[in-house]
Amino acid sequence: MREVSGKTQVVAVALVTALCMIGDSMLYVVLPLFWKEAGLTSLWEVGVLLAVNRFIRVPLGPLVGKWYERSGGRTGLILAVGLAFLTTLSYSLEGFWLWLVMRCLWGVAWTFLRLGAYSLIVTVSEGHNRGQLMGLYNGLYRLGSLGGMLVGAILASWYGLSVASIALAVPSLFAAILVFRYIRPSFSSQDQTGVNRMVTGKRMWNQGAVLMTMITALLVTMVYQGIFTSTLSRVVEVRDPFIVAGGVVLGAAVIASLVQGIRWGWEPWAAPLVGTLSDKHGRTKMFIVTLLVASFLFAALQGTTRLQGTNALLIWFAILFGIQLTATIITTVLDTIAADVAARQANSHAWMTQYSVVSDLGAALGPLLAFWLDEHVGLSVMYIGIAIVLFMLALAWLGRPKLIKMENVS
Repeated sequence: MREVSGKTQVVAVALVTALCMIGDSMLYVVLPLFWKEAGLTSLWEVGVLLAVNRFIRVPLGPLVGKWYERSGGRTGLILAVGLAFLTTLSYSLEGFWLWLVMRCLWGVAWTFLRLGAYSLIVTVSEGHNRGQLMGLYNGLYRLGSLGGMLVGAILASWYGLSVASIALAVPSLFAAILVFRYIRPSFSSQDQTGVNRMVTGKRMWNQGAVLMTMITALLVTMVYQGIFTSTLSRVVEVRDPFIVAGGVVLGAAVIASLVQGIRWGWEPWAAPLVGTLSDKHGRTKMFIVTLLVASFLFAALQGTTRLQGTNALLIWFAILFGIQLTATIITTVLDTIAADVAARQANSHAWMTQYSVVSDLGAALGPLLAFWLDEHVGLSVMYIGIAIVLFMLALAWLGRPKLIKMENVS
């Protein structure tokens, strides 16, 4: 195999991830509204299905991490491609228990995709371009979310969930071509060396930067990947079940997919830009400011929900898009901070595995917590709670100035 540059490999693994996650992304806007077509009996089952793939990733993370250490990268990615095709195709069938098994299998696929990408990025990046490459990966793989949420919502609304699932299963097969052509048979960050990689095992958890990054990853993924993503269609439905635009009536599923899709549309260029800016101007300060802005926006979203009129609706949508922009910045910068921490460890691969496991746990708890809170306290209280959590996180990072210096050492 001819030598492939690090950037080309990052682009390839990002596109592989995008093609594989199309079916999964569709479910976050479609399943909360079309759950009866899937043979489900309650919204609680929707929350379980949207969360179980993330719970299964928690115990799987260390095992998959060992796989990559011993078996290389390409084999794991090929396995992920096959599972992505199978699970997306199965969403055309009915039955909670069948869906539960398939969602668990998708959790296996995502674990291989995510850890493979993290390992590759830490291997081929350095301090001066780590943010750019992480942003490039985050931006490009979100094209899968764009296709899944937008095309999936339209197909499900017009033809039903079964047709949408079958149609969206096909693109995942093309990912195999990219794996064989551009991904090396093996990659590992285990052999990297550096003067600061002196911490191993349990001692790694005693570092302030490590603990802060882990707690933040848990809460941020719970908020953005879990609660916000899984409840966006409900938030839109409560505000306006149907919106007429240019003579076309748009339902909550399509509107939610458009709001999400616009983010996935800008991320291929916005996320690398955010990463590059963090390389040049510092990650932690950017992270703190964005957390404060996000806290304000989540609170303002509920403050404008019941306001009527065209101007109020436009302001409400502007707030939604503002939240999506903070998601792009926070996710990219936090992943890069985690990679900075990994570059300081004796075994950076083990650190990224732990970071991925904690992130998966937060993302898994999000949908379950969201649907439980929706039924018991309502969306308004839930989103005010999110605002408070993000504000407290910003204060916590602001109170640890040593973390600002950490990013300059890699």
